[in-house]
Parts: sequence; C-alpha cells; structure tokens
Amino acid sequence: MLLDELDTLAATGVDVSRLMVSGNAHLIMPYHQELDRVTERYLGKNSLGTTRRGIGPAYADKAARVGLRVQDLLDAKIFRQKLEVALKEKNAVLAKVYNRLPIDADTISERYLGEYAERIAPMVGDTVGLVHEALGRGANVLLEGAQATFLDLDHGTYPFVTSSNPVAGGACTGTGVGPRHIESVIGIAKAYVTRVGAGPFPTECTDEVGDVLVERGHEYGTNTGRRRRTGWFDAVMLRQAVRLNSLSEVALTKLDVLDTFDTVKVCVAYQADGARYELPPYHQSVLHQVEPVYEEMPGWRTELCDATSLDDLPPAAQSYVGFLAEQIGVPIKLVGVGPGRDQFVRFAA
Repeated sequence: MLLDELDTLAATGVDVSRLMVSGNAHLIMPYHQELDRVTERYLGKNSLGTTRRGIGPAYADKAARVGLRVQDLLDAKIFRQKLEVALKEKNAVLAKVYNRLPIDADTISERYLGEYAERIAPMVGDTVGLVHEALGRGANVLLEGAQATFLDLDHGTYPFVTSSNPVAGGACTGTGVGPRHIESVIGIAKAYVTRVGAGPFPTECTDEVGDVLVERGHEYGTNTGRRRRTGWFDAVMLRQAVRLNSLSEVALTKLDVLDTFDTVKVCVAYQADGARYELPPYHQSVLHQVEPVYEEMPGWRTELCDATSLDDLPPAAQSYVGFLAEQIGVPIKLVGVGPGRDQFVRFAA
C-alpha cells in the first residue's frame, strides 16, 4: 500500500523524494492479511470488525518477536531465514485450523526482495536521528496520529480496538522522542461521533438521524468502504480522551454536517442502574448498558460552508461549539465547516 500511495501522489505532481521510512517499521506480510481474513470469518457474529488488512496479526508477530522489519529487506539472507521461520507456523495454522492452502516462501521472497526492496531501499533511514536533529536546531516537528483514542489497545473499548496505542503517548514510543519534547497536543474530534465495526456506542443513532449523518458526512470507511456507525456528540467519551491524551486544545471538524437539523443533541453524562457517570465506567459490562443523558440545543438551519470567521457562524452554531468546549474542559480553537482544506473558522472557546 505504501508504494501505491507514493505512486498516486507522484501522479498528481507531489514530490515524494524526501520521504524517509524507519528501518524498524514492521512489514505486513501476505500471511498476516490471510490470517486476518479467515479469523474474522471464523469468528462470525463475534468478529471484531477489523479492516482485514493484516494489521492485527502483524502486531501479534511484533510482540512475539517474529516479525519482519523494513531493514530486513536490505539483507536477503536474513529476510529469507525469518520468513521461513514465520511460514512454518503460519502455514500450519492456515492448513490445520482454517483449511487453507500454504503460502509459498519463494513467491514472497521474489516479490519482496525484488521490486519492493529495490524501491524502498533508498527511503530507509534513521528516523529517530532525523527527528532529533530537527529538534536540536529548533525546528517545529508535527506528529500526526492515526485512528482514535477509544481504539487504543490499553485504554480503548477492548477487544473492539486496534493493536497499537493511538493515544498521544504513542507518539513518543513510535518516534523515539521523549515526552519532554511534546509542547502541545491537539485533539481532532467530529461535531458528532462515528465508529467503524463492532463495539459499544452509547449515542449511536440507528434511525433517520443516523442516515442523515452518514450521507451528509460521507461516513464510509476509507480502507473498507463500510458504512460507519454514527451518533450524537458524546462529551463523556471526549472528557476521557482529554485526560488520556493531555489535550491542550481541540479542533472540531464537520460542524456543517449538522446544518439541516432543527435541534442537536449532546450527551453530557451516562446513567445505568441509578448511577450517573460523567466519565466512562471502567467496567465494560456497565458501558454496554448505559443510557445517554442528553442536552438538546437549537439547530441553526443554515449552511456553514462559506463561513470564514467566527462572526459568519450563526449564534446557535456558536453556542453549540461553546457548550462542547465547556463540557470537555479544553478550548476548541478551530472549527471545520466543510471538506476543503481552507474551510475552517478559528474559534476562541
């Protein structure tokens, strides 16, 4: 996929010559993807809703210390040795548990040590040194995370999570930068909530409201094309995200998706068995049973896509954003009002 993305960018005129790939990055192998697919099918209704891209199995091999890394592409002998060790186990599982054909080591070696190694080799380097060199000369370094707080392996809605730590602390372990270098942490949140795949979702809208959010927000998975689950803004979850990530501010996206609603809702707490929760309950069984406590606010019934300043936002939209900031306890400094790069408003909430 990396090479495909590079080709796509190059075809649009983007210069990709400065890209550096860490030699420590792990490779997602064909057997990881096959195991991901057959495991999800085997689990049936209990499936985790993965993207079936092989990410989970690759992380499992990383933890088991049998993964192949980018630097292995630069040593054909080491690559082949590690591959044969991995395939001995993977092929046994695929054949005996899932009745699948074995994966051929020669085919993989030819592809990975041929075209892949030839193209990637010039990009492989010491990314830790690169970042620290930039920090040493006083440059600004932007670290962009992937996925979401509640997909975190340790702090998310386990087992409906990813296999890594997408919370802000993961930026340190992933880049080799210590926490003292992190000066600010900006959280990205939609003006409503979405989720792909299975897992608890207290504010989920399974009615026409959910349909409107999906269609207006184009809520379909980037990798899988699957329809995302949608729901009203959940301040309980975002309060926890603020704590887990030490957020200094929030950028709120897709406010314009709510343009057509007469009223909008914000979940300010959960309730279950007579108890009220301002933060997510630690026990997942309780989380699956909670009911959202909503505050209802007037909608603005005005298209926001042309707004360029705070004054361009209707009072109801300003009140909504201000209320969200009060609920989560950190300022919302930027509000997205459309899909374009320049479609945002600076907000001082």
